[in-house]
Amino acid sequence: MKKNRLIPVILLKNGWIVQSKNFIEYQNLGNPITSVKRLSEWGSDELIYLDISTGENYDLRRDDQGYKNRDNFIDIIKDVSKFAFMPITVGGKIKTLQDIEDRLLNGADKVAINTIASNSPNFIYEAAREFGSQSIVVSIDAKNNSNKYNVYSNSGKKKTKFCVEDMSRIAEDNGAGEILINSIDLDGSGLGYDIKLLNLVTNSTSLPVIACGGAGNWEHFGEVLSETNCDAIAAANIFHYVDQSVYLAKKYLYDKGFNVRKPDLLRI
Repeated sequence: MKKNRLIPVILLKNGWIVQSKNFIEYQNLGNPITSVKRLSEWGSDELIYLDISTGENYDLRRDDQGYKNRDNFIDIIKDVSKFAFMPITVGGKIKTLQDIEDRLLNGADKVAINTIASNSPNFIYEAAREFGSQSIVVSIDAKNNSNKYNVYSNSGKKKTKFCVEDMSRIAEDNGAGEILINSIDLDGSGLGYDIKLLNLVTNSTSLPVIACGGAGNWEHFGEVLSETNCDAIAAANIFHYVDQSVYLAKKYLYDKGFNVRKPDLLRI
């Protein structure tokens, strides 16, 4: 039986790794590489690396971070790939097939597409045809509006015409390989995942679904695996603030009998 995956999410904003809350509050956590090294050593199954930068400035404006400043995202992904001993999904600012190719050629195993997917669903089809469904993750950012979950684009700022059920079906019909679903309402809250939202998505598609948004403790991971049909659990903040976080999360789930890989620390 296919194992459920634990996937840390790293958010890059103008050169810094950041913590996010509700897509509007951000706190700097460090340079683009240090977290990747730790998460690799702690046994992450995969990594999601999302560029949420405004503009094209990636300068850390400091030289004491143990990391050489890069002036573009592709060079950062090259650096990340050297320290990531797990598959990497890269997202952010993807607008063309060339953007996808650039990321795949420079260290990404998969790409996550968001705004372009809702603005032009046919782009999903073109991307899947060109690079294979296994390379394309459709990222859906959702917000609860009067018990209807609407899809938002442009880093959660613009409400689209789609509900999550429709967007999930569109992703599948156009050949995507996976769906990443994130709750804007619970992002960074630590209150737990939106189980209703996750079930709406998994009931609308046969694609593997990655849950994201709201993790505050390991029990929240167990709730996702117990109460939904999600294939993977993604989280950002919780994995950055607890030493050996991925290992401990996986150990909790493994000891509870969930279908995850046996926890192990990677010795580098």
